[in-house]
Amino acid sequence: MTVYYTKEHEWLRVEGNVAVVGITAHAANELGEIVFSEARDPGTTVEQGDSVAVVESVKAASDIYAPVTGDVLAFNDALTDDAALINRDPEGEGWIVRMTIADASQLEGLMDHATYTALVG
Repeated sequence: MTVYYTKEHEWLRVEGNVAVVGITAHAANELGEIVFSEARDPGTTVEQGDSVAVVESVKAASDIYAPVTGDVLAFNDALTDDAALINRDPEGEGWIVRMTIADASQLEGLMDHATYTALVG
């Protein structure tokens, strides 16, 4: 299982030609208690850097950006009733969207865990 990170604090876990995307623990901590989340509709094509979802916390609303180009496959339905799952397990059960990876070469521009950890200190 390969995980990549963005400077905007998203993570992407590669599962074959599918990406599971969420926000990092750092981002979840900075946002505070997350109270709502929604994503683009399944079947929507997004370009790398496009907003693919939104999370709202008691502090702010934040766009979640597509780390790669692809089609949205699914939203994590568990977040509909329990958006705070993102706070409790941001890099696991609190994933936000699953999407296809249209261009695997875009992964090369993302960070590995060590580089991301150095970024956030």
